[in-house]
Order: sequence, then C-alpha cells, then structure tokens
Amino acid sequence: MSEVEKPTPEDNQVLVKIHAASVNYGNLVLLRGEPFLARFAFGLLKPKYSIPGGDIAGRVEAVGKYVKQFQPGDEVFGDLSSCGWSGFAEYVAVPENALAIKPANISFVEAAAVPMAGVTALQGLRDKGKIQSGQKVLINGASGGVGTFAVQIAKSFGAEVTAVCSTRNVDIVQSIGAAHVIDYTKEDFTKKAERYDLILAVNGYKPISAYKRSLNPKGNYVMVGGAGAQLTQAMVLGPWHSFISNKKMGTMLQSANQKDLIFMKELLEAGKVKPVIDRCYKISEVPDAFRYFEEGHAQGKVVITV
Repeated sequence: MSEVEKPTPEDNQVLVKIHAASVNYGNLVLLRGEPFLARFAFGLLKPKYSIPGGDIAGRVEAVGKYVKQFQPGDEVFGDLSSCGWSGFAEYVAVPENALAIKPANISFVEAAAVPMAGVTALQGLRDKGKIQSGQKVLINGASGGVGTFAVQIAKSFGAEVTAVCSTRNVDIVQSIGAAHVIDYTKEDFTKKAERYDLILAVNGYKPISAYKRSLNPKGNYVMVGGAGAQLTQAMVLGPWHSFISNKKMGTMLQSANQKDLIFMKELLEAGKVKPVIDRCYKISEVPDAFRYFEEGHAQGKVVITV
C-alpha cells in the first residue's frame, strides 16, 4: 500500500468516503494488461490507472458547487470503471453520474458487490438477450459474481431459470431462485435434449457450435465472460452464425451508467435480488483477495472493506 493525497472534488464531482469496494475481472485486466488488446484502453506499457477498484459503496463527504443529486451524508454506491477507477482507497472524487443512492435495505459491503457484476448481468439479459417473461433461460457460470446476479435478475423478469455450476455450488444457486440446476461435473447441458430461449455464458468454455445446438429457434446466446477462446468465438464466429441462422449469437461489454445502477437499486430494495458475498478482505489484504479471486472458485463476490 502507498499513501496518496486525499482528493479534492472539482465543481462537478462528489467526494466519497469509501466503506467497501469489490474485486472484478476488470481489476486484473487493468493491472496486468491481459488480454493484450486491453492495453490500448488501460495502458500499453504500464497501467494507465495506478489505483484499481471499480465498485464502491460509501458516504458522501463533500460535493462540488455544480452537483445537484447528492449532499454530504448521503450513502451511495457506484461504478468507477468509466471515470478513472481508484476504488481501493479511503476516498475518491468522481462525477455524480457514476453514483446512485445506496439501497436502504443492504449494507455497504453488499452494495459494493453490485455495480459492475449486477449491471453486466442486467445488460446481458435485458438489452443484449432481450429476455421475456416465460422464456427458458440458462446461465452458464451461475455461482460467480455475475452469475448469481443473473439468476436472480432473470427470475425477476419472469423467466424459468436453469443454472449451470459445480457440485459445491448447487445449494447456493437453488437458494437464489434457480428452477433447475445442472452440475457440470456430472452432465453436459449441451448434450441434453433441452433447448433454451436465452443462454448467458458467464464462465467456463463451450464451443459456440455447442451453444447454438442448445438454443431454440430464434434463441439468443450472449457471452459476457469465460475463457479467451470463448470470447474469440463469440466475437468472430458469432456474427456468422447469426447471419446464417435465425439464432442470435454474440458478446457484450458492460457499459457503466447511472440509469441501470438505479434499476439495480430498485430490484434490491424490492427484495428481488440479494448480493451473494463469498469473502471479505481488509484493504491491507488486497493482494490476498486478488489471489483468491484468480483461483476462479468464488461463490458470488469478493469484497474489500476500507
């Protein structure tokens, strides 16, 4: 850890005293520059942003003179990935549109788990996946950060959710509302007869042709995470499969925005979604948190307390 000056908010910024932040895949990309294409956004030879951390929850300490939405004392949460990161710190100064009022019924630790993972799941299902009530939706990688939100969000839209996970995570995905669970250590969903209207690929690896077989006519496959080969196939082969068939196949990058953060707040306050927290680490233990996260077995989110 290193000491830096406490930031001073500009006229259009909010100064937040951070209480918790969470670990996301984007933090690893920022620090290590892998995959290589990410370096054009995060720094070609060294990290463009010296302090990682995208998701935060905390309390407003001061506001710039042009800030309209917040005042000192407000409890907030937000995604800093589009405005300089820097969530793994005691304070951060950010534009007001990176934040929303924290849901009243959850803690700072729970709120910090939401922004990037929750909005990724929301945008993948609703915007790219065009989810509809009554559809059969499969979440591959259902027990991780994005996956646990995806299961709950899909259910909130009225879908019949099938979750794919390992044996140790079956109880977790059942507890958050999955109607059906497939243990990938025992069976391969792409070899079963069941077909789905929407598949959200969050983790692991399956050839895009296998996903295509598992879709209903006019079905939709959205890749938001997983192995590098899975990303490459979704980007390169997805448009081709979409062109030659009536099935839509492709990938999606999360776009941080306040409107979707507020949508997630409403789901949380309505009790339709609840963050799943695996472990909490102190800010002095960030390297340990990264090592655990990289193992790829986190059940839900890994959170840093400040």
